[in-house]
Amino acid sequence: MCVSYQSSAQTAVEESERMFTEMMRSIERRRSEVTELIRAQEKAEVSRAEGLLKRLEQEIAELKRRDAEMKQLSLTEDPIQFLTTFSSVSNPPQSKNLSCITVSQSLSFDAVTKSVSTLKKLLEDICKQDIMKIPAAGCTYPQTHTHTQHVHMFHHTHTTNAYPNTHAHTHCCHFTLDLNTAHTLLHLSEGNRRVERRDEVQSYPDHPDRFDECRQVLCREGVSGRCYWEVEWSGRWVGIAVSYKSISRKGEGAKCVFGCNDQSWSLLLSSSSSSFWHNNKETELPLVASSRIGVYVDHRAGTLAFYSISDTMTLLHRVHTTFTHTLYPGFRLTFTPSSVKLL
Repeated sequence: MCVSYQSSAQTAVEESERMFTEMMRSIERRRSEVTELIRAQEKAEVSRAEGLLKRLEQEIAELKRRDAEMKQLSLTEDPIQFLTTFSSVSNPPQSKNLSCITVSQSLSFDAVTKSVSTLKKLLEDICKQDIMKIPAAGCTYPQTHTHTQHVHMFHHTHTTNAYPNTHAHTHCCHFTLDLNTAHTLLHLSEGNRRVERRDEVQSYPDHPDRFDECRQVLCREGVSGRCYWEVEWSGRWVGIAVSYKSISRKGEGAKCVFGCNDQSWSLLLSSSSSSFWHNNKETELPLVASSRIGVYVDHRAGTLAFYSISDTMTLLHRVHTTFTHTLYPGFRLTFTPSSVKLL
């Protein structure tokens, strides 16, 4: 089941990446178009102003030339020469009427800036509203809901408030049991994803990580982020736990048993009772009838939750604490026959 969740999640991620890439390309095209419009307007206005300036400079030069000629003419003592020259100098130059031409002292693009700013805010609001509709990874599971509805919602992109949040299923993790930690009365099978309590001693080599007295085993992979997994259990007094790797492996005292120390947290199940254990303190729970258990960890948030999985998905117990090290799933199988299988 986790594989199908992971496949659906990967498909959703890839599709989201593709659509976001297309949106960014579209925005980039619009950005280029707006830039081109601004530059075109700038070029037109600058060209217009430069043309006007050139005409003004030409007229000023002509007026200066005529002014110099008039000064020179004023020094002429010959009246006939004065009258002859004055008629040509006194005629005003042919000038275009520039009084109707106005030049803005500060060409403004405020309207463009305002439009882009409005578009930016609108886009941000749309994104914020739509993203809020997506189930957030940090939300809390409901106390009870149908397991089939969880699966249905996870496999569909468009969700409604009628369905609960499925943050756990989006963080499915794959674990394998660590043979080097398994007690010699525990038999591993199915690719080290199933453990069974047996009376026959298994021929495991000596290893410093092995539990030598407690019938326990840890997984090879640890949890340092968000992670969800499910197991199927059977038998008597089965412990489903998470533990720091530093838990003691030697002896059978509280320092080694899952849930009986500050290194581990354990859900203890049997056909007649259910309880949660941490630091040797017990919290009694309602009897769990389901053989399927879901575990969710948000390491950074300090959240650990256990769920009973059947036609309904029911919260059994939740812990809020501070995890200081990587957590490793672990199992305790006290009596024969007992078994746990990672799903």
